[in-house]
Amino acid sequence: MENTPEIKIGIVAVSRDCFPESLSVDRRAALVKAYADKYDAEDIYECPVCIVESEIHMVQALEDIRAAGCNALCVYLGNFGPEISETLLAKHFDGPKMFIAAAEERGDNLIGGRGDAYCGMLNASYNLKLRNVQAYIPEYPVGDAEDCADMIHEFLPVARAIEGLSNLKIISFGPRPMNFLACNAPIKQLYNIGVEIEENSELDLFEAFHKHDGDERIPAVVKEMEAELGEGNKKPEILAKLAQYELTLKDWVEEHRGYRKYVAVAGKCWPAFQTQFGFVPCYVNSRLTAQGIPVSCEVDIYGALSEFIGTVVSGDAVTLLDINNSVPKDMYESDIRGTYDYTLQDVFMGFHCGNTASGKLAFCEMKNQLIMARSLPEEVTQGTLEGDIAPGDITFFRLQSTADNVLRAYIAQGEVLPVATRSFGSIGIFAIPEMGRFYRHVLIEGGYPHHGAVAFGHYGRALYEVFKYIGVPVGEIGFNQPAGMRYPTENPFS
Repeated sequence: MENTPEIKIGIVAVSRDCFPESLSVDRRAALVKAYADKYDAEDIYECPVCIVESEIHMVQALEDIRAAGCNALCVYLGNFGPEISETLLAKHFDGPKMFIAAAEERGDNLIGGRGDAYCGMLNASYNLKLRNVQAYIPEYPVGDAEDCADMIHEFLPVARAIEGLSNLKIISFGPRPMNFLACNAPIKQLYNIGVEIEENSELDLFEAFHKHDGDERIPAVVKEMEAELGEGNKKPEILAKLAQYELTLKDWVEEHRGYRKYVAVAGKCWPAFQTQFGFVPCYVNSRLTAQGIPVSCEVDIYGALSEFIGTVVSGDAVTLLDINNSVPKDMYESDIRGTYDYTLQDVFMGFHCGNTASGKLAFCEMKNQLIMARSLPEEVTQGTLEGDIAPGDITFFRLQSTADNVLRAYIAQGEVLPVATRSFGSIGIFAIPEMGRFYRHVLIEGGYPHHGAVAFGHYGRALYEVFKYIGVPVGEIGFNQPAGMRYPTENPFS
């Protein structure tokens, strides 16, 4: 996908000078081979300059991995490791970093061949905290070559997110629509995590759109849309305007990204958008998001941020949905109960007007926005991509700044059921274990807005590490707790 970082992890082995350096040399070589045997060798770079034992070695290693184009770091404790030099390496490396340690290898080699990296990891973690250096440490960070190769591979999506956020600009257009204060949040936390924001008026967007009147590229984009929609192309008369809008957004992104490598957009979509532009932007939002440029609805800045994180973690298109409506009891009884192991409170419908990528829908058609058409001429509400969301695993999540400027997040894994929604929009029947309790004691109690980002797959593990890394307090990361694990605000007599 475009607009997402590629990661190259520099592996630097360290050694305490009173331990055999050969342990770190040999174990590093075994680790690199294990990674190349199982994963893409292009993901990693083995720093050959030195085994870091001193501050001078640290500088040499830092220069080497920078020259090699590494934008992520793996500090590998082949033995106990030098707590000062190794943590200084992390401190001075500008990018995501992780620490892992070598396990002992053989029971017949625990005198000359014992490395004590299990102990060294404790000192490394303590020194990282002393220096206020954030680093990723796996759940169990000690292993043999194959184990450590797996740890590095699991670090890749986390590293992509950290690298992406440090080079991200969110471009927004206009204030949130009236009665959508839920999508309004302090932007201070964006700066705290290294994200830039450019806020524009919808008049700026309107002017830019009309500067693209008659753009010679419009017919080619229309052909792309026709090919994508196929038999679902039910509103062919609106495609030229949608193509013009897509070109407007793409050109704006390129002209305004500035020094930032990656961009997400918080877009305007109502109430005056339809009457002035003559369409709704939902389909264009879906297309750009599928290309790796997330576009949120209703100028939801933290929604766009969440979508970007989901995109770089999953390496795939995401969507932004309302946590919208309950499943009627009669539908539950006829289509879900007895077939799927979920209660009525575990299921709900996730919906938006038509912003989900075509590749994530079981079927799709171009339609007009029914809710808006209740009070506006139908012809100006065309441009939604509608259909049931394809069944499969999902992760529902959001990163949010609260009204009092506290950074918090939630993550819940579940699935979209292969059950017809019988409704309109980009919509699906979502099933999340213990959703009812999660809805009450995380979403409502936490003051979250109605928008949630959806990644198509189970990515809770990586997202949790991303949120920890960027500074979300662990107590502020909500999740769908299993039955028997009580929320702090849950009534113990329920």
